[in-house]
Parts: sequence; C-alpha cells; structure tokens
Amino acid sequence: MNVKLGSTFFLKVIAILIGIAVLMLCVYWFPAAARNDAIERPGDYSLYPLLACGYGICIAFSVVLYQVFKLLTCIEKNNIFSELSLQSLKLIKKCAFAVIFFILLAIVYLRVLAQFTGDDSAGPISLGLMGILATSVFIALVNVLQKPLKSILEEQPKND
Repeated sequence: MNVKLGSTFFLKVIAILIGIAVLMLCVYWFPAAARNDAIERPGDYSLYPLLACGYGICIAFSVVLYQVFKLLTCIEKNNIFSELSLQSLKLIKKCAFAVIFFILLAIVYLRVLAQFTGDDSAGPISLGLMGILATSVFIALVNVLQKPLKSILEEQPKND
C-alpha cells in the first residue's frame, strides 16, 4: 500500500468514525436530552427548537462527510480534476452555509428565550459564534480549493 492510499484510507476511516459519532448524537443523545427535559419540566417545549437546529446541523454535517468520502475516493482513483469533485466541493460549501444558518437560528432563539426567562445566554451564544467562525474558515478553505479546480476544468476542453 503506497503512501497516498494509506493517507486516503486513514482519512476515510476518520470520516466514518466521525459519521458514527454524529449518528450516535442524533439517535441517542438528542432524544435523551428531550426525554430528560420533558421529565424535569412537563409542558415546557423550549428545548425543541434547539433540537431542530441540532438535527439540521447534524444532517448538513453528514452530507459534508459523505462528500468528503467521495472526494477521497476521487483522489484514490487519480480523478481529482473532475466535474464530480467540483460538484462535491460546491455541495460542501452549501452545507457549510446551512450549518451557519442553523447556528444563527439557535443563537436568535437563545437570545429571545433569554429575554423571557431572564437567563444568561452569553456562554451558548459565544460557543455558537465560535462555531460560525470555524465554519467560515472551512468555507474559505473550500473556496480556495474550488477556484483552481474550476479554472482547470474550464481550460481542459480548450486543450483537447
């Protein structure tokens, strides 16, 4: 097994492990949090919009993981300069914007909820802003990768 195949195999395994962690989050942790909240505060449904945002983030993140897996497969097959990889990068960028949208929805909801309950929401809001920053850096990285790939694909038919 050469170095490139070993590296892509390692990254595929990491992507699968992260996907399993996200699946466990959606299948076990979110429902357990909703169940515990329903037991502690019956009739209070204030957690459910946050759960909806959490599920939205997990779905978008799962799509990103699948697209990363497809990109790694293209790298293994020496087919990185293809329309498939460009489409994967575009979809990754769209999903990252969806993650930012869901984080912003959660921040707005927490701020509105804090106005009614008097709770301090600075901690969760600052974590959300850090998540937006990290996702923005990821979008910038994808954009840097996408521009040369797009220019190479546009020049390719001219050379043939």
